[in-house]
Amino acid sequence: METSKNKIRFTILAIVLITVFCFAITPVTFQNDTYYTIKIGEHILNNGIDMKDPFSWHNDLKYTYPHWLYDLLTYLVYSIGGFTGIYVATIILTIILGITLYITNSKLTKNRLISLILTFGILYVIQDFIAARAQLVTFILFVLTVYFIEKFLETKKKRYAVGLIIIPILIANLHAAVFPFYFILYLPYIAEYIFYCISNIGTYLVSKDIKKMHIKIAKENDPEIIEEIKNKITELQEKEKRIHQQQEKIEKNAYKIKMEKNKNIKYLVIVMFICAFTGLLTPIGNTPYTYLIKTMAGKTMEYINEHGPLVLAENVNMMIIVVIFISILTFTDTKIRLSDLFMLAGLSILTFYSKRQESMFAIICCGFVLNKLICEFINTHIPDECIKIENWITSLVGTVCIIAIVVAGSILLFKPKMDDKYVSESSYPILASEFILENLDIENIKLYNEYNYGSYLLFRGIPVFIDSRADLYSPEFNENITVFDDFMDLSNLSISNIENKLDKYGITHLIMYKNAKLRKVIKNDTDKYTLIYEDPCFCIYERKTANIEV
Repeated sequence: METSKNKIRFTILAIVLITVFCFAITPVTFQNDTYYTIKIGEHILNNGIDMKDPFSWHNDLKYTYPHWLYDLLTYLVYSIGGFTGIYVATIILTIILGITLYITNSKLTKNRLISLILTFGILYVIQDFIAARAQLVTFILFVLTVYFIEKFLETKKKRYAVGLIIIPILIANLHAAVFPFYFILYLPYIAEYIFYCISNIGTYLVSKDIKKMHIKIAKENDPEIIEEIKNKITELQEKEKRIHQQQEKIEKNAYKIKMEKNKNIKYLVIVMFICAFTGLLTPIGNTPYTYLIKTMAGKTMEYINEHGPLVLAENVNMMIIVVIFISILTFTDTKIRLSDLFMLAGLSILTFYSKRQESMFAIICCGFVLNKLICEFINTHIPDECIKIENWITSLVGTVCIIAIVVAGSILLFKPKMDDKYVSESSYPILASEFILENLDIENIKLYNEYNYGSYLLFRGIPVFIDSRADLYSPEFNENITVFDDFMDLSNLSISNIENKLDKYGITHLIMYKNAKLRKVIKNDTDKYTLIYEDPCFCIYERKTANIEV
């Protein structure tokens, strides 16, 4: 028998363990987006949202500021605590994500043990997506979205509807690129209701005919006709009963899928309709509605690794998850709710289309769908086992054992990061940037740089050729601009005449990784290029044929 005291102990222990685990998996080294995020936040604080790019040396580029609020908040954290402040903030957000996953799932499934185990599993799977980026905040918001939808359908309480309206406002300002994804989370529930109505269309039509007959009786004065109508009503009622019994039998004997009718769906649709207008509550215009469409219409997603398709054979974590889902649905008598099946299928398609969605698949499908399936199996076959395990965990011996296991695992995960720095010297041109700032006139040169570290250069105040804001350099966002395509041509040596492409932009200097393909071509051409800087990872060349303004 589980007591309320044990529930509290288990929850406190779970939160402590999640906190330790989240600290261990949070990376120390920042990704490239973090650097431009800081500078954009600083620019917004000083100049407001001007919808123009201030960091590239290309003239008059328009910028949509798709996560302006996150950029601003990140800069405020940086201005107070520097890189350490951002690292601590990332840890805190990761902990909030972990605790939110655990609490929301334990509330929905009423099973704290399985929710805790799956929370650890999800955090482990998505650890590569944990970074000082806006997506970390939206992970939390999407978990709350599913929770609020489930609770609203269950209770129809207004506070959940209010929460559902606030979330898209936050998303539109924190990370506008994923604003459309918010509405995808509604679709499985609406689709289930539509399928339920279609499957019960016979009952609905008969019920409608019965109502019409009752209206006729109220208007009719002839006793014989009234009696005839009553007989028809009796026949229709018998027919309705037979259809209803047949439908119940079908639902009961359904092989793996179950449908649930929820009258609150119509109110959820109203909430969704209201939320559709929340994207206007932002200073960046219609960006929440257009950003993703423009991005998908361009070529940038074809070249950026995280937007590439998921290859299952190369992803062990996803292979394990797929096997678990198939095993449960194939070899057990557990049934999946139709809305959950739609959610699972939809996110699977998105994940295989773009491996960036692996994080959302793990958070939503494992956090909510898999949790329900496992808990349903347990409740059917071994209903008391989880409570027994929870009681053991909250005992002195159990608490010591579980803490030892989680701490040991966390140490193994954190140990490789112990010597990491906030800025990786092998990935970002730290020393090369100092050389540029001390020896070159950054206001007059036109520096060619590579995509992956452009954000760090602009963070150091060096105008860039390109950085990881891929949308900024594509024609979908800036008409007649082909910087991204030209960079890909240069970096992959997919053009016959490199000089023409460099002349197109008036490039005066080039910075690149020492193992870059382009460097292998130009390093021996001493008539056109002069090596002016070199360190173990980066090199800088000056073009002799360029018109350099001093």
